[in-house]
Amino acid sequence: MKAVCFSSVEQVDYQDLPDPIIQADHDAVVEITSAGICGSDLHPYFGRETGIDRGTVLGHEFVGYVKAVGSTVKNLNIGDRVCAPFTTNCGYCHFCNIGLTARCTSGQLFGWRENGSGLHGGQATQVRVPFADTTLYPLQENISDEAAILLGDNLSTAFYATELASVDQLVSNDEESCVAVIGCGTVGLLAIQWAKAKGVKTVLAVEPNRHRREHAETLGAITCANSASIQARAAEVTSGLGVAAVMEFVGLPDAQRTAFEIIRPGGTLATIGCHCTPQFAFSPSQAYEKNLCYRSGRCSARHYMKTVQTLTDQHQLDLSWCVTHHFNFDQARLGYDTFANRREECVKAVFQA
Repeated sequence: MKAVCFSSVEQVDYQDLPDPIIQADHDAVVEITSAGICGSDLHPYFGRETGIDRGTVLGHEFVGYVKAVGSTVKNLNIGDRVCAPFTTNCGYCHFCNIGLTARCTSGQLFGWRENGSGLHGGQATQVRVPFADTTLYPLQENISDEAAILLGDNLSTAFYATELASVDQLVSNDEESCVAVIGCGTVGLLAIQWAKAKGVKTVLAVEPNRHRREHAETLGAITCANSASIQARAAEVTSGLGVAAVMEFVGLPDAQRTAFEIIRPGGTLATIGCHCTPQFAFSPSQAYEKNLCYRSGRCSARHYMKTVQTLTDQHQLDLSWCVTHHFNFDQARLGYDTFANRREECVKAVFQA
């Protein structure tokens, strides 16, 4: 098969690798039609997250057709069109049973191999999927590859962010509800859409990139370019109280600190960005002094996918703006460079087989 592989910091390669095979009875092999590049892929790409093996096939967002199934797979047939969340899940452990599929005791993250163990990812012409029955999500043919890729990660994660931030409760209790979004990458922009769809009156957003700010404004947000300006605007629109809920999508200390500065006492900070630093940007005593509710963690995307698809249809969310660039797998370096460095006003990039 052909695949996009991690080579070193800011270096990916297009490689020929052996085709994946069924290794366990619950496996499936999926022939890929499209695979997304996610902001989380940039952590190892830029060296912020270390430990990934060289030669690991990258990517955890993919759509395709079932090519082969193991002997115990019951819910899927060869030829079925499917997408996947970014982690596998067994469907029967304690955490799967309570909907925390991201913490399945047997779960693995696609696109991460370390010391020879782990799963190759979906930025390839084929991928092996353990626990296929409970991991893969069947698709209707009328759902585009782009929408399916978003469903498996970005769209579900953005919805999850509004859940962590208790946006529904905020809206029901406060007619003048105000939330803030830190970072307007694809997930942050989708969170703005979800917040507005749920009835939030005012969404503040901070993003240094002008083009992404413009996107946020078209989705209904009031935007700021830096921490100082959003602190001033938050004080203005909340009469000095601070924002009731903040969703942070960057995963860097400055973003976390900005979120903390604008949140009101008793507010909720939902941290969705994948933090690779060992310390918080604020202290336990500072959190105590604000009566801060801090919520974080990986989205259990598989748990949310059906609900999110239904609500996307009900709210008629326009997702046409999300995927701005398409590349072939042999354009791996160009694709990563374009997405990682926000070239050509790139919002999200997708590889096509």
